[in-house]
Parts: sequence; structure tokens; C-alpha cells
Amino acid sequence: MPETIQRDSVISFPMLGGLTLNPPSCFMLFGRPIYYYGVLIGLGFLLGILFCARRARRFGLKEDDVYDVAIWGIPCSILGARLYYVLFRLDYYLQHPEEIFAVWNGGLAIYGGVIAGVITVILVCRKKKIPVGAMLDNLCYGLLIGQIIGRWGNFMNREAFGAETTVFCRMGLTAPDGATIYVHPTFLYESLWNLGVLLFLLWFEKTGRRRFDGHCVTLYFLLYGLGRFWIEGLRTDSLYLGNTGIRVSQALSLALVLASGALLLYMRSQPFSPDHLYVNRVAAKEAGMIIEKREES
Repeated sequence: MPETIQRDSVISFPMLGGLTLNPPSCFMLFGRPIYYYGVLIGLGFLLGILFCARRARRFGLKEDDVYDVAIWGIPCSILGARLYYVLFRLDYYLQHPEEIFAVWNGGLAIYGGVIAGVITVILVCRKKKIPVGAMLDNLCYGLLIGQIIGRWGNFMNREAFGAETTVFCRMGLTAPDGATIYVHPTFLYESLWNLGVLLFLLWFEKTGRRRFDGHCVTLYFLLYGLGRFWIEGLRTDSLYLGNTGIRVSQALSLALVLASGALLLYMRSQPFSPDHLYVNRVAAKEAGMIIEKREES
């Protein structure tokens, strides 16, 4: 699809009575353009971190544990997301090296960010002697919040949409020359899918169904992978494995679904006691310390 259609198009939604929008991709601050793409990603990170810090004790963690992970995890995730994207479009970036760091124009691959983020969490948790599973269970909620909000950065950039379609929820893109095409608003599909996953995981954890550290994040990989596998098949800007015609994100989504599904089936057959959860061990330790203090006094 021509770049002029992507960047300069007017957006419309027939299902909303022909609602028409023409949001700017950036605003000026001190004479420099600030892109909404980056603003929304930053807002998603911030709200996700605050949410995880607020719920840290539900997983036996401290707020400072979440902030320590965030300090290292956020920059590493951004670098990982960009590196992943650049590597799978290497031919283009070798010809345009000046664009490698131009993240404000788009080009962050969520799977690259997740991979880098998980590696960072593992290293930080080992340093702090915190169970990785407990931390990931907490952080997956923040990740979902970031994804829900961050996808609207794609909306502002007129990117991450799907193929032409006539479905009722189609999105119209009208170029400066007046030509209009109707496409799948896949950024919207993914944002809403992630909202559903977030609500499900909140219900799952609140109702006491979490049996082991890593349970929630495994469900996240399963459910997000299912949605991403479907949505990626609708997009027109996918990254591919060389000339194979295989979409990278679909292949990785399928692998995540199979791996997480197998792990959940295996864990389902295992016996669990309350002390399998780090939060219960922390609570028992704190209760023991209180009893000791009472006995000493």
C-alpha cells in the first residue's frame, strides 16, 4: 500500500455512522515534533508499571521489586523490539542505516520486546533472589495494559492495519487524492483482544485459580498467542522469514501456544500445596516473625 495512503489518510468507520477522524501523528513542543506513537507507548509503560507496583503484594513482591525490574526492563524491551524489527527487515535497513534508530516512525515488534523483557526479568530476579514466575505473573498484567494502549499509536500512525475487507467493522482510509479503501482495523482487534485477556487473567487470579508461580504468564502466552496468530494473518505489513512466505509473528505465536498449552496440561496433572506460591511462603514467614516478636515481648 502506498505510503501516502498510510501517513496522510483520513480515517472513517462506517459502523459508527461514517465517523471521520484525521488525527495528527505528532505535535510540536519547543520546536520539535513529538510523536503520539511514542507518547502512547510511554503512557502504556507508565500505567502498566504503576498497576503492577500496586498489586505486587498479591504475588509476594514489593513495590521496589517492580520498579527495579522496570528500570532495566523498559529500555531493554524497547531495544529488543526495535532489534527484532530491524533484523527481519535487514535488507531495507542495510540500504537505509540512518533509519535504524528512527523508532518515532514506527517499527517496534512486540515479540522482540517481550523476549528482551523476559531475559531482563530473569537476570534481575536472580540478582534479587525472587522467583521469576511470581514476577512474570505480576508483570504480564502491566504488559497487557501497555499493549492495549500502545496499539493506538499504530492508529495515529496509520499502520498495523489489515487487508481490504467488507466486514461490518471495517476502517476506511481516504488518501489525499480522494481514493478510499476499507481495511481490517487489526490494531483495534488486538487492543480489544488484549483487553479481554487482561480481564480474564484478573478474574482468574482473583478467584484463587492460580496454583503455581508462572501460571498467569503461561496463560498470557497461550491466549495472546492465539489472538496474535489470527490477527497477524489479516495484516499486510507482516515480517517474514526470508522468502519462505512464513510470517514471523504467526510462527512464533503458534510455538508459544503449543509450548504454553503443553506446560499447562503437564502442570494440571501435578499435585500442588499452598506453599508452591511464593506469596504464601512470604505470608507464612511474616506470620512466623510476628509470633516470634510476640513471644519475645
